[in-house]
Amino acid sequence: MLPKPSALPARPHFSSGPCPKPPGWSLDRLDTRSLGRSHRSSLGKARLAEAIERTAALLQLPDGYRLGIVPASDTGAMEMAMWSLLGQRPVTMLAWESFGEGWVTDAVKQLGLDAEVRRAAYGELPDLAGIDPASDLVFTWNGTTSGVRVANADWIAADRTGLTLCDATSGAFAQDIDWAKIDVGTFSWQKALGGEGGQGMLVLSPRAVERLESAPAPRPLPKIFRLTKNGKLIDGIFRGETINTPSMLAVEDWLVALEWAEAEGGISALIARADANAAALDRWVQGAEWIEHLAADAAIRSNTSVCLQFADRSDSEANRARQKALVNLLEQDRAAFDIGAYRDALPGLRIWCGATVEAADIEALGPWLDWAWEQVR
Repeated sequence: MLPKPSALPARPHFSSGPCPKPPGWSLDRLDTRSLGRSHRSSLGKARLAEAIERTAALLQLPDGYRLGIVPASDTGAMEMAMWSLLGQRPVTMLAWESFGEGWVTDAVKQLGLDAEVRRAAYGELPDLAGIDPASDLVFTWNGTTSGVRVANADWIAADRTGLTLCDATSGAFAQDIDWAKIDVGTFSWQKALGGEGGQGMLVLSPRAVERLESAPAPRPLPKIFRLTKNGKLIDGIFRGETINTPSMLAVEDWLVALEWAEAEGGISALIARADANAAALDRWVQGAEWIEHLAADAAIRSNTSVCLQFADRSDSEANRARQKALVNLLEQDRAAFDIGAYRDALPGLRIWCGATVEAADIEALGPWLDWAWEQVR
């Protein structure tokens, strides 16, 4: 039997959402001037505008792209985009994990669209070839629940006439997203940089804005989904004039996360940190006989929400019980929090390797995983 490890990860936070806070984070770093103030005050709007401007700069969005803060996290941003934009053209839906399947449900069952749906099993990507450039396209950049991402955006036509709608949460701030190929992008604060939940962010290309203004949605829209008024984009949304009341505490927390990301060296440094963390975890996986990557192809394997499955690949009650026991044991010893596989995936583990994690903590985690497996197998 393996001895119980003596060295714990300094921070055992490996949750895939909400994700770990940036290293060195503390409550006393938050600017509290906006707390208790209206988000529509000059100060409130200035802080919201700053959050938008610094986020856009960090992501290096193309000229002419807009970024706004919207309600209800990444889910709200994607719902807003789909309900506001889809229905004018044929639509192609790509799904290879739970959240992508959720967007398929919205498009087909709720919006009633006659969509082409391309699916793949957990651990794989659907066929990306031959997508009609005249159709709208909806996909996730990084499958948070399967650990599978698109390797690049080369498969998206540069001369497309349809729009691309991309759920980029858990990919933004850790992966090299080709924003010029994305007409609508969404993400949330609690992914990647460890912000708080509740707010989503919506990226719009000039082509998406043109669609919104020239071809109104062919359906009624709830207030929190409305991006236009009298045929024009509600531009204030992209200057900090939010549709509903945001948490200014969450805004201030997001600004602290942005400050850390900027100090680290910007988007290239964040990607490098995530890559290094994923590589550290992969080194341990290669030496462990009891577990393996859910995504066998390293080219499409996530560097953030790394999903692992037990080596026998059995979706059995015994493996479900082992997963639960292993996760509970590690939490009790404060070696790892919240690393169980997503409920729809095969039994195993899901370990966040985004930029706010330290590689040393990933390395310290490995011996604990091996020890815990011996206790529960």
